[in-house]
Amino acid sequence: MSREEYNNLSREVIRCAIEVHKGLGPGLLERVYEDALVWEMKNRNLEVKRQVPIEVRYKELEIRDGYFADVIVNDMLILELKAIEHILPVHKAQLLSYLKLADMRLGLLLNFHVTKMTDGISRIINGKL
Repeated sequence: MSREEYNNLSREVIRCAIEVHKGLGPGLLERVYEDALVWEMKNRNLEVKRQVPIEVRYKELEIRDGYFADVIVNDMLILELKAIEHILPVHKAQLLSYLKLADMRLGLLLNFHVTKMTDGISRIINGKL
């Protein structure tokens, strides 16, 4: 995938998140935002998979169902959704770990518990795009 493809996809997903946040506002459960965001993205003809199992490997041990990606878009982008007061550095590190486990390059951490959605967006890159 080219850098331009990643950028275009992330911009479209961010537009969807902003639209959802405008319609629902802050203060709801994460699951509500996930449902609405998936609906919005599907209506924009994006390929969306929810709660995708990502296998975790530790040495020779394979841990099935060790992690479920909230949403994967077009098999290129992991979305980690939150509805919390503050994003901490560990949340960003967590998404980076997920990207590494899934061997993916780009993730968006979307926190809907903000006054303005653009304040709740973090773009996490695994390696170079």
